[in-house]
Amino acid sequence: MPSFDIVSEFDMHEAQNALAQANKEVGDRFDFKGSNAEFVLTDKSILMKAASPFQLQQMLPILLSKLTKRGIDIACLETGDVKEAAKTAEQRIEMQEGIDKPLAKKIVKLIKDKKLKVQAAIEGEKIRVTGKKRDDLQETMQMLRTAELEQPLQFNNFRD
Repeated sequence: MPSFDIVSEFDMHEAQNALAQANKEVGDRFDFKGSNAEFVLTDKSILMKAASPFQLQQMLPILLSKLTKRGIDIACLETGDVKEAAKTAEQRIEMQEGIDKPLAKKIVKLIKDKKLKVQAAIEGEKIRVTGKKRDDLQETMQMLRTAELEQPLQFNNFRD
C-alpha cells in the first residue's frame, strides 16, 4: 500500500552555512564596523547580538536572505523580543522543527474534510498518509501545498 510522511524539518548543516555567510557579510559591512555584531547558532535557535536594536533590525534581512538562498523556509522561524542590556542588544530567533499536536490534528482534519481516499495517522512529530492509489497520495500532497498552514511542510519517505 503506497504511503508517505508529512514532516516539518530543515537542514541544520545548511543553517550553519547560512549563518557563516551572514556573519561574513555583517563583518564586511561598513555600518557594522567595530560593533561586534554577530549571529550565534545554538541547538535550534539563532541569537543575534549587536550594539543597538536598530542594528538588529538591519541584521534580520541579511539572515533571512542567506537562509532563503540556502533552501531553508523562513516560515519555520519565530522571532523573539529584543533584549537590551548596557551597550548590547540581543534577539533570539527560534527554528521550529517537527509538527506539534494541534497542527497535526488540523492537517488530519483537513485531509478528512476533503474526502480523499487516504488515511492519515499521527506518529510523533510526523504524519503518515497511506492510500490505495499513488494518484490519491499526490492529490493529498497538492492539497496540502496550497493549504495555508503556519509551518512549512515537506513530504518524504514516499513508498509504492
